Amino acid sequence: MNAKMEWKPAALLAPVPVVIASCIADDLPPNLITLAWAGTICSDPPMVTIGVRPERYSYNMIQKSGEFVLNMVSRKLGFAADLCGVISGRDGNKFERANLTPEPSVKIKAPGIRESPLGLECVVRSQVKLGTHDMFVAEIVAVRVAGNLLNKSGKLCLERAELITFSHGEYYELGKRIDHFGWSVRKKRKRGKK
Repeated sequence: MNAKMEWKPAALLAPVPVVIASCIADDLPPNLITLAWAGTICSDPPMVTIGVRPERYSYNMIQKSGEFVLNMVSRKLGFAADLCGVISGRDGNKFERANLTPEPSVKIKAPGIRESPLGLECVVRSQVKLGTHDMFVAEIVAVRVAGNLLNKSGKLCLERAELITFSHGEYYELGKRIDHFGWSVRKKRKRGKK
């Protein structure tokens, strides 16, 4: 295959999650920034990274406060997420413009988004200057989960959240489940047993 590639290599690792980070600093009103470069990097302690351009309004807020909430984006929040990604907090209150409700956090000052199905309260542990973006490495210190995402035994059923992803400038709903971790090595079931 000798197709001519016109994409930058960083754009080829897709799809990526869509998240809205909420932040606050000094006496400024809370702000929202939509990010597609976010991910889990450690399970113990639970840690995530976000990539933010230094010229973004939220960048200084996150840098000064050392905290943010990662709000997962459901299909219902897709419009608000896109809006928060194309307008600047310098021009007005994004919570109001996107018709979103600030939700007080448990362990940090930055509010979450009440309408988000899952909010991860994060404290920045380090910052790495890269190129176009800086990477903030943060520890998750508290989690808020919408009640409808928990089954009767308390298990998190994230598939109920209708989360969306981002790929090459387009938003997508997550697809159909194909199986679970370890399915490639699990024992074969005997015929007739379920």
